[in-house]
Amino acid sequence: MSGLELSLKNLEAFNKLLDTEFQAILLEGVSRTFALTIPQLPDELHPAVANAYLLCRIVDTIEDEISLDAKQKDYFCSAFIQVVKTGKNAQSFSEELAPKLSKQTIPAEHCLIRLTPRVIEITHSFDPAQIDALLCCVETMGKGMPVFQAMNLKAGVKTMADMDNYCYYVAGCVGEMLAKLFCHYSADIDIHKDELLKLSVSFGQGLQMTNILKDIWDDAKREVCWLPQDIFTETGFDLKNLSPDTSDENFRLGLEHLISIANEHLQNALRYTQLIPRNETGIRNFCLWAIGMSVLTLKNIKKTLDCDDSSQVKITRRDVKKTILACKLSTRSNTLLSLLYNISSSSLKTPNWQYLPQTVKQ
Repeated sequence: MSGLELSLKNLEAFNKLLDTEFQAILLEGVSRTFALTIPQLPDELHPAVANAYLLCRIVDTIEDEISLDAKQKDYFCSAFIQVVKTGKNAQSFSEELAPKLSKQTIPAEHCLIRLTPRVIEITHSFDPAQIDALLCCVETMGKGMPVFQAMNLKAGVKTMADMDNYCYYVAGCVGEMLAKLFCHYSADIDIHKDELLKLSVSFGQGLQMTNILKDIWDDAKREVCWLPQDIFTETGFDLKNLSPDTSDENFRLGLEHLISIANEHLQNALRYTQLIPRNETGIRNFCLWAIGMSVLTLKNIKKTLDCDDSSQVKITRRDVKKTILACKLSTRSNTLLSLLYNISSSSLKTPNWQYLPQTVKQ
């Protein structure tokens, strides 16, 4: 990888890099996790998946931008869908959005928005089936996210079903896209397409719920809460009273329920991974590393239910290395993978609590 620093000062030089290096450096800037996992994929998949995550990050940047109101976010999401669909007007989209980004948006995302034309150029270099998978994902995200942005989310979403829907728009559709790309890549994987598509939504939700639970207090600083009110009403806590000083047993009980739900979705993610042929170790590791890091994060959350900052539950580099090693040693054995998962996730289940996670968007 080039030593070129990703910054607004050298965008012109950065834009001259080869596609693979260009996307790798951008990914490193906006998502270290996926910058680590995506290179594990086969060469035939790596470029399209890297591009897909950059496209999704552009939508995420619009959603998270504090300087944009709900109407503006809807406008820019709709405009970006058309850019991805047609491959046209990427430059004007970039020039209109870039000046509106605040200082709270990280520098790498400022760069990503300014480099949107190059990202779109790469998108439209792929096979039509791959482009269609990417477009479907961006369109689902771009149409679904603004619906939630228009809501008052200071006290959470109303129901668990609302949380399911939000997770689908943010991550479940990404899971569907990956399943489509994997099936396009391999006839052996395509045999399981129907089941993979069902499980992929749950896979995405497991990862997204982990992020939501990890980032409760970071989101609260933006006056946003993605927790479902009905889960906490059932345990006797009103999310309207949530603050970083909250020390309430009923709130902790609600969190434990959500951790248990996220764990069930991650179990579906493991089933998904076990459907991938054993010889496809790159795809399996891509999935397993994400699952393993999510399980460890949920365990940290469960151990520190009174935490008030995401840094307190962040997994260490040592944990990441241990996860990678364990996955590599067991990736070809479904039996070992099930045993490893059951051992590592045993503390995440809530006694006398049952939830059947959706695997298909309703």
